[in-house]
Amino acid sequence: MERTSRIDLPAAERAAADLLRALGVATTAESTRATPARMAKALAELLTPRPFKLTTFPNDEGYAELLVQEGIPFTSLCEHHGLPFMGTAVVAYLPGERIVGLSKLARVVEHFARRTQVQERLTKEIATWLQANLLAQGVGVMVRAEHLCMTLRGVQAPGTSTLTTSLTGDLLSDARARQEFFTLAGRAR
Repeated sequence: MERTSRIDLPAAERAAADLLRALGVATTAESTRATPARMAKALAELLTPRPFKLTTFPNDEGYAELLVQEGIPFTSLCEHHGLPFMGTAVVAYLPGERIVGLSKLARVVEHFARRTQVQERLTKEIATWLQANLLAQGVGVMVRAEHLCMTLRGVQAPGTSTLTTSLTGDLLSDARARQEFFTLAGRAR
């Protein structure tokens, strides 16, 4: 779900106060008076990616092997329950004519995580965006996350994680490249 407008912190603070009041949570004590404002600011932070510019460089060395960055942490909000899900991403690509500044892989993960999301879409959006913007020979993304909507409520199954993958280009069509990605990405736990 895309954001429809800019974040209105005063309105979010009023809504948080109304929600807490409706749930029977008092916000009159000194320790809870600022809770609606803190809630609004925390949610705004979780829904606002930091701006970045994708930095790429010519692949002058002709590097043609898989580049894998693992353990990229992220937190997102489940679009169904509004609760966080968090985990790590593995992002890999087979370079074409350009290579990417390594910090930008983590920035892309953050960019798509900082909105209400479902894990399947998050995984695919990262891979699709990188493929389109890097013109790579192939992109692979593996996301492993714990969903608080599943571990704190409902089935209440703490410690469970969900794994999703998305592959493009040679990582999808070439069995050897696909196997290399899954072998390397499988180490990331």
